[in-house]
Amino acid sequence: MLLEHRGRRPVVPESAYVAPTAVLCGAVVLGERARVLHGAVLTAEDGEVRTGADVVVMENALVRARAGHPVTLGDAVLIGPHAHVNGARVEDEVFVATGASLFPGAVAGTGAELRINSVLQVNSRLAPGTVLPIGWIAAGDPARLFSPDQHAELWEVQRALDFPDTVYGVERGTSMRTIMSRQADFYGAHRDDRPLD
Repeated sequence: MLLEHRGRRPVVPESAYVAPTAVLCGAVVLGERARVLHGAVLTAEDGEVRTGADVVVMENALVRARAGHPVTLGDAVLIGPHAHVNGARVEDEVFVATGASLFPGAVAGTGAELRINSVLQVNSRLAPGTVLPIGWIAAGDPARLFSPDQHAELWEVQRALDFPDTVYGVERGTSMRTIMSRQADFYGAHRDDRPLD
């Protein structure tokens, strides 16, 4: 499904393929020979999603852009099933495995591998060629790698990356009621989406 959102339409070259159950919403620009498989969602909320050539976004992946955090996927990138790419830059030849997550302001350097269920935190930069192991977290610029049992050490780095401000534009400690009221207003813009033929 192709949707116009906030007056912007997806751009799909003839050489690309978008599965009938995939969704491209708003300012999504696919590169040559891009493939967007069943159930995948590429949504440009008020920013832009742009892919390079030979990109494959697999089943049920989510790629989301905002004004301050567009998404760029370089050439020859794989976004695995159930992966989540939110406001991040993914350079050429990056492998993003099943369930991996990249958050706003993150950069995955050329040739990096983000393995199953790994996380690249907000405002973090994974060096080219780095392998982020299964279930591990990368945080900082340059990113340090943390195993899941290193929460205290991770939090020392992660706190300074300021997830609440980066993602929601609020100070740490802002109530969920306030955050979600703002989010409901923001995503309410989808009421005006128009399906394209």
